[in-house]
Amino acid sequence: MAGVYVAGVGFTKIAEHWDKDLEQLMAEAAVKALEDAGVSTVNAIYVGCALGEHLQCQANLGALMAECAGLTGVPAFRAEAADASGAAALYSGFCDIASGRSEAVLVVGGEKLSDGLSEEVSSGTLMMSGRSWYEGFMGIDFYAMSALLYRLYSKRYGDEGIPFFPVISHEHAEGVAHAQYPFKIALDRVLESPFIAEPLRMLEVSGIGDGAAAAVLVSEELARRLKSPKIRMFISSATDYVNPFDREDPLRLQSVMLSVSRVLEHAGVSRSELNMVELHDSASILGALCLESGGFSPPGAAGKLAMKGEFGLNGRLPCNTFGGLKARGHPFGATAIYQVAEIYLQLAGRAGKNQLDKARTGLAISLSGVGAAAFTSLLKMEEV
Repeated sequence: MAGVYVAGVGFTKIAEHWDKDLEQLMAEAAVKALEDAGVSTVNAIYVGCALGEHLQCQANLGALMAECAGLTGVPAFRAEAADASGAAALYSGFCDIASGRSEAVLVVGGEKLSDGLSEEVSSGTLMMSGRSWYEGFMGIDFYAMSALLYRLYSKRYGDEGIPFFPVISHEHAEGVAHAQYPFKIALDRVLESPFIAEPLRMLEVSGIGDGAAAAVLVSEELARRLKSPKIRMFISSATDYVNPFDREDPLRLQSVMLSVSRVLEHAGVSRSELNMVELHDSASILGALCLESGGFSPPGAAGKLAMKGEFGLNGRLPCNTFGGLKARGHPFGATAIYQVAEIYLQLAGRAGKNQLDKARTGLAISLSGVGAAAFTSLLKMEEV
């Protein structure tokens, strides 16, 4: 399998973009990524979007993206995997390069959630569950399902430290230009916020926002000719039962366990060699479960480790170095690409005030739903 490299990235600020439509946001991110990579064209385009039909009544986003990015004539496709749709697009683009079919591909993801009321966005998340089964039929949305996992976790292990995950994310997002919520919050403020689905509180979940992110993936041969840092990418994916309570252990995300282990094996990297991890913390409990299922924390210990500072910028394993889904923002189809772009900035030494010392490897975990599928991306700086 041929090597795949990230040659450039681009993204928009996550906010409520009333003056731009979905295509404009994605085109903006795409143009930035192409300029950052120093390429003017690509062999293919892969687009990630979760709720385009639901909120914008817009499909056929592959061809539309090619047109809006000034790349008409280039083959373009849309990938969908709920709120991990951006990761599915990355996976598709990676396979295209690794197969030797393409030399350069553009991967772009976007979502414009502010086009719908909060109830409409919530109903959109129901499409990510088993709609014909009891979750969708009874209206058990993402928040309710996450709250049930939180309740089970608290009963088994206690909830000490779980509300601290949004505190870490907001601390890292402070002053970040592209973050949706670039400010700190205190633990007391999290605990005083109203329940969204008991015991899950409002300040423990990501908000509704718009954004787009893009990455240019290239072959090893092209990477040698470009001026960008030689940052190699690996990606793996796995699935699990859609309903977590159909699983052998609802608190063990098999999709995360398998995809993390596979990508580490493919990259020849051990967990101890990782310099950072980007977590899928659309709810605080999912951030903890990603760490525990991925083998970065013993079961029931992630919250305690968070309170000890292990996941801060100066900790043993920095997590969500630009704020994660909670504070940077979670525009579904773009989120996984934001994660990869932020790791790229860290490895390239372009992370500004959030720059980690001597960052050489980083891993991103992206979930669809509550772990129905997981994609794990790993970036590794190679010696020139």
